[in-house]
Amino acid sequence: MDNGFWDNLPDPFYGLAPMEDVTDVAFRQMFARYGRYEEGDQMRGPDVMWTEFTSADGLVKGGWKRLKHQLKYQENERPIVAQLFSAHPGRMRQAAAICYQLGFDGVDINMCCPSETVVGNDCGSALIKTPKLAQKLIKAAREGAGGLPVSVKTRTGFDEHRIKTWISTLLETHIAALSLHARTRKQMSKVPADWSTVEQTREIRDQMNKDTLIIGNGDVESLTEAKNRAGETGVEGIMVGRGAFGNPWFFNLDITRAKLPKKKRLSVMVEHAKTFDELLPDQHFAIMRKHFKAYTKGLPHANDLRNNLMQTADSAEVKEVVMNYLHGLK
Repeated sequence: MDNGFWDNLPDPFYGLAPMEDVTDVAFRQMFARYGRYEEGDQMRGPDVMWTEFTSADGLVKGGWKRLKHQLKYQENERPIVAQLFSAHPGRMRQAAAICYQLGFDGVDINMCCPSETVVGNDCGSALIKTPKLAQKLIKAAREGAGGLPVSVKTRTGFDEHRIKTWISTLLETHIAALSLHARTRKQMSKVPADWSTVEQTREIRDQMNKDTLIIGNGDVESLTEAKNRAGETGVEGIMVGRGAFGNPWFFNLDITRAKLPKKKRLSVMVEHAKTFDELLPDQHFAIMRKHFKAYTKGLPHANDLRNNLMQTADSAEVKEVVMNYLHGLK
């Protein structure tokens, strides 16, 4: 079975997780620009990136104008995977076709999101309770995706771990990759990720003799930890989410954020804000504010700096705050 770009990734590979109102095109641009480095004849860094999750229903029912920013990407982000969510196979099929037309490298189905709104619409992690529907959605996505590889991101269960039955159900569909967030829906992110479930998932894959790539996700705070997790569990890939906040250099072995001068760290934060203004002009700048805490963590007088940044309305104001801050340190 042809799994597209998934067949050409390094082993292990590292990916930037899909996060709502976080992994937009401006955020991913920072990792495409600063997170990559040369390793032999390969360019490493985030080896694969996902969009933030997007409503297939919204796309199909005429919400393109409202949702198009979620599917905006730049060529330097490849391979780039569009993540969709829905409980309706027909709409999933149509939305996957839109992603194919937009030139994405793959389509991913969100069976992971724990939010009440998403679960209340039988989407996200609610699909763990309806395995037959989950299989129909995968089939529909494959039919619409024009040959693009289809993957899934999910959790270990809804109220309790259901590794054997749930993972087997997904693997029966011959998906290209399976990302496992190592917690149940009930656990949200309130307990440490249970990486033994990631290893169990890989073991089930091996027992079923499938070629689906297994990707572990949960609480990874450094590239060294990612490499260790891959070695311990035997999975092909590691997905990093919150651990990469404010750190576009997370995947770059040549650069460590803690060793960068304050001016460099803050200049990239300003660049991030400017990129947001340029690529997402119709989105409210308040979205950027959640990144300021992460970028400024550990800096002198970080609280004052952060408070001033929270009052900004565009990248020009962010630049002014940073210049005043750096001047005050002299």
